Amino acid sequence: MKTSVSRKRHILKTLTWRIVGTLDTILISWLITGSIEAGIGIGGAEFITKTLLYYFHERIWYKFDFGITREDIDEDIHRH
Repeated sequence: MKTSVSRKRHILKTLTWRIVGTLDTILISWLITGSIEAGIGIGGAEFITKTLLYYFHERIWYKFDFGITREDIDEDIHRH
């Protein structure tokens, strides 16, 4: 029996991680270019592309049981 995880969880997890990643990209881009506008532009572009890439990456990985043991699955079921 496999644990069910909603798409809403994947979407929220994707967005919160992307916000952290994008803030990091904006800061690094700003430091490298010296331009906050360039940092925001680069960060904005990568927010969109990496959000989509991460979401589909997460959904694909969820289809595989690689690295998940029977005990892990049973523990997840009992927590819900």
